[in-house]
Amino acid sequence: MASTEVLIAFAIATALFAYFPGPALLYTAAQTLARGRRAGLMAALGIHVGCYAHVIAATLGLSAVFRYVPEAYTALKIAGAAYLVWLGVQMLRGGTDEAPKVTPKSARRAFAESIVVELLNPKVAIFFIAFLPQFVDPAGSLPIWLQSLILGVIVNFAFSSADVVTAFTASAVMGRLRKSGTAERLARWIGGGLLIGLGLKLGIDKT
Repeated sequence: MASTEVLIAFAIATALFAYFPGPALLYTAAQTLARGRRAGLMAALGIHVGCYAHVIAATLGLSAVFRYVPEAYTALKIAGAAYLVWLGVQMLRGGTDEAPKVTPKSARRAFAESIVVELLNPKVAIFFIAFLPQFVDPAGSLPIWLQSLILGVIVNFAFSSADVVTAFTASAVMGRLRKSGTAERLARWIGGGLLIGLGLKLGIDKT
């Protein structure tokens, strides 16, 4: 593996990327606000599971296709953006005059949706193929692919820890507002609006 200095730099960079507010944290917050803490945690788990596809692809060099075939990157980005907007609209349409009921079905749905959202985000793939090689030691005792895989798994767990913290924080906020039906309906609208906003941002972003 890389030297201690490089690994320390890796840990700091990973923590900064994980806990700096970004699309994944906003997505987890949106799911939590709209469906409750259990759904938020399942959303974080879904993102975690889906991220392994990007880690493995980066380890095998498959993600490089997005650099050499920009059409594939654009197509996947548009599909992911459209899916996020669709999820947001569904949340808005699901709003009623009653507080939303959190059921095991809604939590499982959040899990499945989150896997798809993560798989359809090409920016995650680009991040891993740009980030991991900076901390790999070609002269190390472990093969380069194994070093990349280990580092990728560590990054994924770090990102997921931030998602879990976000789910609990959003749930705590909702706990204080739970007595108000209006506040819960507003939370659902905020959650849906966040997803639509994320989708639109992903779709129009040129990078």
